[in-house]
Parts: sequence; structure tokens; C-alpha cells
Amino acid sequence: MGNKEFTDLCIEKVKEYANKHLDKTDNVEITNNDVFVVWSCKTLQNHKALLSTTLHDGMYYELTYNGDKKELYLDAYKKFENICYNIEEE
Repeated sequence: MGNKEFTDLCIEKVKEYANKHLDKTDNVEITNNDVFVVWSCKTLQNHKALLSTTLHDGMYYELTYNGDKKELYLDAYKKFENICYNIEEE
């Protein structure tokens, strides 16, 4: 699987996941144009990507393609907080 094919597949899967989990009473549905790739890489036959959407829900998605097994895994995460620690070097 090439990079373009992988990222297109990831965008489609994130769109499907997000639309399935949206509150139906909001009458909102996202398209592929509302999903974007934050980061991706390919190592040997495997791919990994981090994606998000234009929704203000704090979700991000990690997709991993196992080229040996021809399987795609989706992990969905929500950011709860961002804490800054000042680290002084000696």
C-alpha cells in the first residue's frame, strides 16, 4: 500500500468513525474535507498516521496498518489536559 492510498483510507475511516459517534440531535455530519493528517510515516511494509477533524470535540485518531497481516487498526483518543512543566537544565 502506498502513502496516498493509506492516507485516503485513514481519512475515510476517521470520517466514518466520527459520524457514527456524533450526537444525532446536532444534525452534523463531516466529510473527508473535515479530516486532516497531522503526521504519518512508513516503515518497511507498515504505516502509521495521526489524524484529527475540524470538529471541536478534542478527539484525535491513530491509525496503524500492519502490512504483514493486511490489517488496519484505529485508536480514538480525547485530550483531557495539557500541562507545562518548566525543566531547568544543570
